[in-house]
Amino acid sequence: MPDQLLTGNEAVAQAALDGAVALGTGYPGTPSTEILERFGALGGRAQWAPNEKVALEVGLGVAYAHARALVTMKHVGLNVAADPLFSATYTGVTEGLVIAVADDPGMHSSQNEQDTRRYAEAAGAPMLEPGDSQEAYDYTLAALDISRRYQLPVILRLTTRVCHSKTRVRTRDQLMPAPAPHYERDIPSRVMIPGYARSAHVRLRERLKALANSDQPGQFLVEEGESSELGIIANGIAAVHAREAAPEARILKPGLTYPLPIEAMRKFAAQVKRCVVVEEGDPVLYTTLRAAGIDVEGKAEPFRFGELTVDRVAKILTNDHSPDPEPAAPPKPPRLCHDCPHRQVFQILSKHECIVAGDIGCYTLGVMPPFEAMDTCACMGAGITIGLGLRHALAKDQARRVVSVIGDSTFVHTGLPGIAEMAYNPPPTGHVVIIVDNDTTAMTGKQEHPGTGRQLNHLPAANKLNYEAIALALGVTNVHVVDPTDGSGEFERLLQDRLAAEELSIIVARKPCPLALKGLAKLNQASSSDGSEQK
Repeated sequence: MPDQLLTGNEAVAQAALDGAVALGTGYPGTPSTEILERFGALGGRAQWAPNEKVALEVGLGVAYAHARALVTMKHVGLNVAADPLFSATYTGVTEGLVIAVADDPGMHSSQNEQDTRRYAEAAGAPMLEPGDSQEAYDYTLAALDISRRYQLPVILRLTTRVCHSKTRVRTRDQLMPAPAPHYERDIPSRVMIPGYARSAHVRLRERLKALANSDQPGQFLVEEGESSELGIIANGIAAVHAREAAPEARILKPGLTYPLPIEAMRKFAAQVKRCVVVEEGDPVLYTTLRAAGIDVEGKAEPFRFGELTVDRVAKILTNDHSPDPEPAAPPKPPRLCHDCPHRQVFQILSKHECIVAGDIGCYTLGVMPPFEAMDTCACMGAGITIGLGLRHALAKDQARRVVSVIGDSTFVHTGLPGIAEMAYNPPPTGHVVIIVDNDTTAMTGKQEHPGTGRQLNHLPAANKLNYEAIALALGVTNVHVVDPTDGSGEFERLLQDRLAAEELSIIVARKPCPLALKGLAKLNQASSSDGSEQK
């Protein structure tokens, strides 16, 4: 097959197809979203899950059944999936389970810069870190093999530049044969009651030790250059920057970063007069190597923040701590689209000086001028529960101004437990939750979710969640659906009425995203054309 020019995300998807992955599942989140979309477009079986926890648990079930699974998410999504992750390394798997996690240094579209490498060590999950699209392809296939061989889920840690940059990829001619799915009962390995879990923890450490002592870590070590003056240990995209910033240096790049090939790195450091660790994010490699007694230098604290570039790496290597230059022109701040139905919601919330507990999605932009109608935003689903906390604590006059705002995809993701909490522990003043339902996961590129009634490929799903029925079933009896853009003023009147009432209320502000509607119309038109040609 000829070489292809692929992004890192596209390369992971291609590897999943070539690796006979039976199911790809995940939750959309930049910069990881395109992996599953591409996998589905290539003919793989791909589906969006309600959240990352569900996705990993489904993937774990696939891997228990002697089939291969790919689970995708962004870094903060791994927080949601952490519960099954920590048990999955104990139970192990019978076939390949790869968890592709995309970190976002610089927070281009995220609320924090958490470093997924911390999770690998904490959970005991082997980790591979590609630095370009070719490695993204190769490491995905290698991760499937390591997962099967050592019976452990493997984390594939990507970062923004690897996900979205294109490099040449040469795919394999010899594809991995698909296993025959079947189930073998193994209660002590799969049921994590304390009596079985104690043995499982010992087994996990034995597997990790076997991996560390095998030839696998060495297979992913890349060493370049012969300098005896300057040595650089760098992982992922940082190694690419280091090669350009210091072409004269000797560079060691570990591809398997948990467990680390410590002795190989010790030997490398001993062969140079000065050894510097260059890594994006937290000083994970540096701390580990220093703890092992290896004499290496790290980066200054300012370089812990944001993405690394060639210029920033050059400054690390020369101990230049001067601040990064300011951009020639400040970036244009994001705004809600001019025809976005959320605009009317935030305009009314701002007009009535509501205290708005917000959530994660494109509607988070309600915090920007001219609305400035969002007071909190922490993590997925927190809009409802933080709003409840404010209602419980504030004096009555302020409490009655608190409103929670959450999007439809986020409501499905982690909003449902918040409604259960609201009905179970209602604040004295009641509460008002607004579900801004634009019938898509707009922020990450208009993906589907269980509330749209469409699958990942935008075709009809078996079912569609009914938010009103869910709210009623959970015990909230005041549920209202309104189009906030119809010009009748109904949304504003309804909001005022619900704020004045000391009751639990949910307002579904329902109006499809215009961009999503246009995309669906194009897809429907293309499908009709294909059907006509076939006829």
